[in-house]
Amino acid sequence: MRARRLAREPEVDPFYDMLFNMLIAFVFCFIVALLAMNPKALKAGDIPSKAEFIVNVSWPDLNPDDIDTWVQDGAGNLVWFRAREAGLMHLDRDDRGLANDVIVVDGRQIVNPLNQEVVTIRGIEPGEFTVNLHYYQSKDGRPVEVTVSVIKVNPRAEVVFYGQSTLARQGDEATAVRFTVRPDGSVANINTLPKSLVQRL
Repeated sequence: MRARRLAREPEVDPFYDMLFNMLIAFVFCFIVALLAMNPKALKAGDIPSKAEFIVNVSWPDLNPDDIDTWVQDGAGNLVWFRAREAGLMHLDRDDRGLANDVIVVDGRQIVNPLNQEVVTIRGIEPGEFTVNLHYYQSKDGRPVEVTVSVIKVNPRAEVVFYGQSTLARQGDEATAVRFTVRPDGSVANINTLPKSLVQRL
């Protein structure tokens, strides 16, 4: 009796199996990455909506004088260095000229020359906003030229106001800008009519 030949399956190379599995994993990762992408966030000029408006106040680098920013919203809330949060407004940094611009790293003093205060408005709050400057402390007795910008952040960055004010001496207060925020977030009635905010404590 002749022995029956058993059909032999072709040999499978484990290297090809591994390559095929890696290809499947790569394609899967690529599809997941594609689904996770948000095309709207990739558009130039878009900024994540962590703020609605940014008020930026700056004066010359390495100037030793202390200029303070005061901002009042339509409801009468007031943000300044002793009330850093009020309503939807936040004073992100109180810059005191050179007083808080020196840090020590590895025994060496490093000076940050930038003089800048930033107030963020983190929501749409209809009403008039007033941005004032106060020459809090003078180290050299000289006038200081201060630059103020108001930037509407959403849906794209847009400069609402840009201007300069000169504070002649310690104690001076100046209204840099007043503007009205409408319920839809648009801005109107931009002016520099004086309005005192500084509290005499």
